[in-house]
Amino acid sequence: MCFVSARSGVGVKELLDIAEKLFPHPGEANPPPFMKGTGADAQPVVARPDPDAHVIADVFRIVNDPFVGKLGIFRVYQGTVKKDTQLFVDDGRKPFKVAHLFKLKGKDHVEIAQAVPGDIAAVAKVDELHFDAVLHDSHDEDQIHLAPLDFPRPMFGLAVEAASKGQEQKLSTALHKLAEEDPCFRVEHETETNETVIRGLSDLHLRINLDRLKDRHGVEVTTRPPRIAYRETVSARAEGHHRHKKQTGGAGQFGEVFLRIEPLPRGGGFEFVDEVKGGTIPGQFLPAVEKGVRQVLSGGAIAGYPMQDVRVIVYDGKHHPVDSKEVAFVAAGKKAFLDAIGKAKPQVLEPIVDLDVNAPEQHMGDISGGLASKRARINGTDSARALAG
Repeated sequence: MCFVSARSGVGVKELLDIAEKLFPHPGEANPPPFMKGTGADAQPVVARPDPDAHVIADVFRIVNDPFVGKLGIFRVYQGTVKKDTQLFVDDGRKPFKVAHLFKLKGKDHVEIAQAVPGDIAAVAKVDELHFDAVLHDSHDEDQIHLAPLDFPRPMFGLAVEAASKGQEQKLSTALHKLAEEDPCFRVEHETETNETVIRGLSDLHLRINLDRLKDRHGVEVTTRPPRIAYRETVSARAEGHHRHKKQTGGAGQFGEVFLRIEPLPRGGGFEFVDEVKGGTIPGQFLPAVEKGVRQVLSGGAIAGYPMQDVRVIVYDGKHHPVDSKEVAFVAAGKKAFLDAIGKAKPQVLEPIVDLDVNAPEQHMGDISGGLASKRARINGTDSARALAG
């Protein structure tokens, strides 16, 4: 154990001496698990710390510097990266030229002539670079990639929008730059709620990125909890009927639909079933009936949320040889479906999350009470962990 002080510098020299004498050099260290190919055919590739071999390097960090631009920081595991070297990114067929090769020294970027196995270096202004990219200088090294890293799933979310009008594009660009730098920070656009949602590992994680957004990119935002994308469904069988009849000075509109709806299991989606007998609704009008039904599915019937897990069975109807038109059966199908939903015990569904909670035994009571207050259903507990969903 070595105690140091960054403020006074006490112990720093001793720590560096220990690192020089005891830490393994590139020839002794275990390289990361590179793989060649995909899926079941993937084969492990051992990177050798040979400066004369083909280049294999791994981009382990992306920094979007406001002065230098996009900076890809990588470690060389095999070969030698020199200034003016042509390097490929992953399976890309078009190489980029290493115009400037940097060594990082605090906030300074010192230009160097080459980087050998074990060195950490950086290149700037290469748009193709991304976290975990593999750099190489030969097509023989195509399809080489690192075994995927198991990052924790970001669960904390905040909806964000620009504090000032006209900065929406600047906000979008800045958020995606932050997401490039941090594999546990995600930016999502929720089309149903029309929100931009950022997700991270904790409230602190998100706040740090929001501070970077303001300090580094000059974008201020307002935040709020994300809206919940609810769903609607039915819980019982029911029948619906509607006759659409419209008569004007010229040709009229006529269409009549009888249908039945049934709930499907969760995740069942939507089914449209044709059980019309005797041609009471001609086949060319059945797609119009389905179109009317789908208009209700997308817009909802209770609170305006999309409907799911329902089967619609059209079993009877009437048509007129002159006045029946597609628009009439669209309206009849829509109103018949709404009529059936009102009788089928409609309900609003909310998202459910499975959650594992690990906690000291003495706090189990408090945690169980807290979960119950949030309408969680505890499925079981044991001495090792508590499960709640």
